[in-house]
Amino acid sequence: MAAHNELGKLGEDIAANRLTSEGYEILERQWRYKHKEIDIIARKGGILAIVEVKTRSSEQYGGVSDFITTNKTKFLVEAADAYARLLGSSCEIRFDAIVIFVIGDEYKVEHIENVFISQ
Repeated sequence: MAAHNELGKLGEDIAANRLTSEGYEILERQWRYKHKEIDIIARKGGILAIVEVKTRSSEQYGGVSDFITTNKTKFLVEAADAYARLLGSSCEIRFDAIVIFVIGDEYKVEHIENVFISQ
């Protein structure tokens, strides 16, 4: 596995553990819709959280707005709607981002709720 893939897998594991420790139930990881995927789908209470995970080896790669583009936003909204239909129940959908900075054996996790609002 390429180094960037290993870093991404580590980041998703860290993010899932963080969500679980915050009381979320992980429903899906790497859920595929059409030709793309949602990193994590989690539920806490009546909220379905669609979580985009970004793992970086340096804080120099920019912020959330640099990796959640307009196209990514459109995809996440469409995929979230499809997943909610599969559940067959109405629920509040929230879009979150978890950014992980891994430097050596240390890491910093930032969980950003409502990273964007669906229109």
